[in-house]
Amino acid sequence: MCPRYKPVESPDESTLFPYHSLTPPTTADIYSARTVIAEYLPETALVYCEWLSTELDADVYLKREDGLPTGAFKIRGGVTLLAELAEQFRDTGLVAASTGNHGKSLAYAGRLFDVPVVICVADDANPEKVNSIEQLGAEVQQHGHSYDEAREHAERLATQKGYRYVHSANEPALIKGVGTAGLEIVSELPDIDVIFSPVGVGTSAAGYCLTVGEVADADVIGAQAAGAPAMYRAWQNGTLTPHERTETVAEGLATQVPFALTAGILQRRLDDFLLVEDNAIRHALRKMLTEAHVLMEGACATGVAAALQYGERLAGQTVGIPVTGRNLSVDTLQTVVDTI
Repeated sequence: MCPRYKPVESPDESTLFPYHSLTPPTTADIYSARTVIAEYLPETALVYCEWLSTELDADVYLKREDGLPTGAFKIRGGVTLLAELAEQFRDTGLVAASTGNHGKSLAYAGRLFDVPVVICVADDANPEKVNSIEQLGAEVQQHGHSYDEAREHAERLATQKGYRYVHSANEPALIKGVGTAGLEIVSELPDIDVIFSPVGVGTSAAGYCLTVGEVADADVIGAQAAGAPAMYRAWQNGTLTPHERTETVAEGLATQVPFALTAGILQRRLDDFLLVEDNAIRHALRKMLTEAHVLMEGACATGVAAALQYGERLAGQTVGIPVTGRNLSVDTLQTVVDTI
């Protein structure tokens, strides 16, 4: 039987347990994770985008993480964490909170490694993502009116039931896993100048900082929805104070709490950070669908919107933008189509 763990002191307003670490992974750690990832996941394509290249007078490449089995980049982190999961948790299982893609990644990895998984989501969670999580074999518990209320429920379950709580950001294994995408980019495009990464809890941007930033010496630019600026405020002001509320079409970025591990990495290495309004995110969704024929989530379109916001400053440069996920809700897709 798995021992019960009590929370320990945390520098942010989320719950940490003794098995969590706030020591950032190194670039060497991410190279090691790449060996693990190669056993279970394919490399994703790096594709030249004609429309964005013309629009920005630059060479723009899309890292097609939407081609992964769950349709989103987070599966890299889930597989890495489950591959190194302590034996004591393999029967009891995992619990986590998610707006969708984090939960899908853990559900997929749990099935892959035969570990039970419980995912907590808000009452109004994207129903398509909830169904996908359940189809992958995880138990879904709906709780609360927001991601953060679902997260607090997951933290309580970890204390009460002895589950291994998978934190959304304070998990070096998640950063190591998602960072492997950056190593793939550097291998194929060593002369990259700049990469734009959407920021929700910050694992993707942290991974790119430790790979594309460190190995290729490229600028790493974060992009967050203006209606959910918790991590932006942490980066700008050096504070882990939660934001009062989140209001954005980019559901994958809708967290009120900035997290210590990823915030620290971004503060040290992120070269710039932009806030993007929802109208710019919707515009990016429409243009990527109609001009580049790429379907992406609102969270993913935030990176495109930030690149468009940078505009002529990118002229002549080699630019990378990850297509972090394709799991757009039917309702949001219909809204996008109706405005074309």
